[in-house]
Amino acid sequence: MKTNIQKRISVPRAVLVLAAMLIVALAGIAFSIGTGAVSITLGDIWRYLFHGFDGPMREVIWNIRLPRTLVAALVGINLALSGAILQGVMRNPLADPHIIGVSSGAGLLGIIILILFPHAWSLLTPVAFIGASGAAAIIYVLAWKQGVQPVRIILAGVAVSAFLGSGISAMLTFYSDRVNGALVFLVGGLAAKSWPELNMMLPYSIAGLCLAFFAAVHLNLLTLGDSNARGLGLRVEATRFVLTAIATLLAASAVSVVGLLGFVGLIVPHSARMLIGSDYRVLLPASALLGAAVVTICDTLARLMFAPIELPVGIILGVLGAPFFLYLLRRERE
Repeated sequence: MKTNIQKRISVPRAVLVLAAMLIVALAGIAFSIGTGAVSITLGDIWRYLFHGFDGPMREVIWNIRLPRTLVAALVGINLALSGAILQGVMRNPLADPHIIGVSSGAGLLGIIILILFPHAWSLLTPVAFIGASGAAAIIYVLAWKQGVQPVRIILAGVAVSAFLGSGISAMLTFYSDRVNGALVFLVGGLAAKSWPELNMMLPYSIAGLCLAFFAAVHLNLLTLGDSNARGLGLRVEATRFVLTAIATLLAASAVSVVGLLGFVGLIVPHSARMLIGSDYRVLLPASALLGAAVVTICDTLARLMFAPIELPVGIILGVLGAPFFLYLLRRERE
């Protein structure tokens, strides 16, 4: 059965928008690889990457720019999909893994690993997933009242986020002599990210991506409201729990590598929804492509704006995301 939302979507328009987003994502990747202290032309990038060309820029591309760009793109995809899923589960455009506390759970255990057990950094992703899952479970318990209501999840998430943020602040206070490596993690940065970080997050990201795209039909049903979804045979609470777990996995895999990068899960899905509609069969791939473009472009700007000083990409996204959040609040009030 097609929902009214799905009927309003023009297939040619959806294909055109997705193609445009793919071009923007590829342009963002090329911009990231080719721009820096030394500029590299598109032709040289093509020769170095696909024709085994051996020259002075080979090491720069293969060992510095390419892995960092791929990590940025994957982080953007994961956070954007996580935000899109949470917005569908909660039927609220303000839902975001950073805002409702899921990222804070991953961040708290990530900070503990970085400060107390830095030699165990390879465990960062599974530990971050445990933290994010724990935060999500607490949110569900607090939000439960004869079922889980989306508004209660948002309110519980904000409270849990504040509580976990206090835990992070306490860790930084007690171990102030070890916080240098954790500061960028708190803001969200991609400096020095390379192949080990990409390999660390890739398996979790692939699993989350596959599960997310299979969940598109269920997300469409949830947008109809709980009563209508139950009438169509959907087990609403179980579906909401599973979808939240998928969003948690995606957010945790990104947080474990880049840190507490905010607003991607808020800005990107909402922007994609305005461009392509609310059918999750096209909204999820649109969010993924737009997320990759946004993070790669913002990371490149963070490298260039005050060169040779490099800003964490979280600062750029915060500057963009805060006004967008206020815009959403105003739009919701109206």
